[in-house]
Amino acid sequence: MAFEELLNEVGGLGKFQILQMVLALPLVGIAACHILLENFTAAIPGHRCWVYILDNATGILSPDVLLRISIPLDSNLKPEKCHRFLHPQWQLLHLNRTFPNMSDLDTEPCVDGWVYDHSLFSSTIVTEWDLICDHQSQKSVVQFVFMAGMQVGGFIYGHLSDRFGRKLILRCCLLQLAISGTCTAFAPTFLIYCLLRFWSGCSAVAIITNNWMLIAEWTRSQSKAMVIMLITCAVSIGQMMLGGLAFVFREWRTLQLVVSIPFFVFSFSSRWLVESARWLIITNKTDEGLRELKKVARRNEMKNAEAILNMEGLRVTMQEELEGAQTKTTVFDFFRTPNLRKRICLLLFVRFAVTVPLYGISMNLQHFGSNIFLFQVIFGVLTTLARCLALVVLNHKGRRPTQMFFLFLVGVSILANTFVPPEMQALRVALASVGITCVAAAVTSYCVHCDELMPTLLRAKAFGLDAMVSRCGSALAPLLMTLVVYLPTLPWIIYGVFPIIAGLVVPFQPETKNMPLSDTIQDVENTKRVSREAKDFYIKVTKF
Repeated sequence: MAFEELLNEVGGLGKFQILQMVLALPLVGIAACHILLENFTAAIPGHRCWVYILDNATGILSPDVLLRISIPLDSNLKPEKCHRFLHPQWQLLHLNRTFPNMSDLDTEPCVDGWVYDHSLFSSTIVTEWDLICDHQSQKSVVQFVFMAGMQVGGFIYGHLSDRFGRKLILRCCLLQLAISGTCTAFAPTFLIYCLLRFWSGCSAVAIITNNWMLIAEWTRSQSKAMVIMLITCAVSIGQMMLGGLAFVFREWRTLQLVVSIPFFVFSFSSRWLVESARWLIITNKTDEGLRELKKVARRNEMKNAEAILNMEGLRVTMQEELEGAQTKTTVFDFFRTPNLRKRICLLLFVRFAVTVPLYGISMNLQHFGSNIFLFQVIFGVLTTLARCLALVVLNHKGRRPTQMFFLFLVGVSILANTFVPPEMQALRVALASVGITCVAAAVTSYCVHCDELMPTLLRAKAFGLDAMVSRCGSALAPLLMTLVVYLPTLPWIIYGVFPIIAGLVVPFQPETKNMPLSDTIQDVENTKRVSREAKDFYIKVTKF
């Protein structure tokens, strides 16, 4: 915690921090585009079976007539997407006669391929490799593979970031995403596409978390909620930007290139980012840490700081933290001490509980209309406003009350929507909007609390575990929708119950508003002891 004293000397929020954010936030926004890229590159357009008489012949009959005799109708009286008549059914043209039962007519799968509607997209991976009908589940496989990559990358790169530094791993991941994303645009087969998306997922999560740490670990405690809000807003702006880019670039390979090539530039510009002095000092790289602190002091024009910043003063100020950092850390260190174990377990549960409704709602936001480009922008606008709202509440009410408030609102809005009949479309849209707004605010509140609860020595590993749990929640959300065969509202009840339970768990965590960051595991345990001593003192005074 003594690093806060050094940070106050060099400037906890000045010109340097602003420049650091200017360099880092665009990286976060473009990386967020990759997370949601399959919304457009894997969009499923309208399609039907290819039929010779309809698609390769000329005649006096209109296409509508030929479609009627070639493609059967489904239960909604729409042309079937995965079957065609074995032979043309000319008798269906006689409108005055009784139609035969469609189930009695011979049909077959689309053995000659499909015809796609290209009015919305010129091509997607679905049209490229026919990921429809019997192969429709392979689209979900692509999304799962990317999330699995984020899960693996969060764990591996979280460990490497704690060992080799935030900046080095960030620059490696920027180059990795540039290469993997560009190669994905030229993938010749579906298998290679999946492998490259897995590789992209590994680096995308590390880019977001390492930028997060580089900004947060250079910011004073009083301003930390604001900068974390800006980071999460960068994710929302990335979502809005993706909607605009997808509207302009309708071919999936072009869109893939557009969101990947900038990372070659970012891998070069990231050299001007400054490594976390907090991490350097905690890992016994005190000379480098002192040099970075002096650099920041000059940029923030803190003229008196350099006289104070010397090796002797640094060792005296952070003696306890340096002694506590002598031992190497592993992910098992989260579970060796009681206070840190409680913190990480509760944090991971809240993260899982808030991620499930986040993805559950986002998959059903088609209530806004059929224009998915506009939908993506609206989604980004709502979440941006919600994160700004979260900042105001966080600064006035604290971390725990803010999380509880938004988590309860998420649960109540989702559960209330289960009782609204489909005919009341406006009310359903309003409740869905409240839900997505509150879940974004809840995520921002959680992220601020998580960053402040974890010690610097293990923060990157904590973000790695956080990313793994988040990906588990995002993978479970679509699977829950299969429960509609038992009860149509059952998935939504589960989506609503999870955040309410999480809201009940939050009070068991300590409040961290305006508190300095913990640097070591001992800091976390000392926090508990200090709180207990303060409580005992209060009891004694009261009795007296």
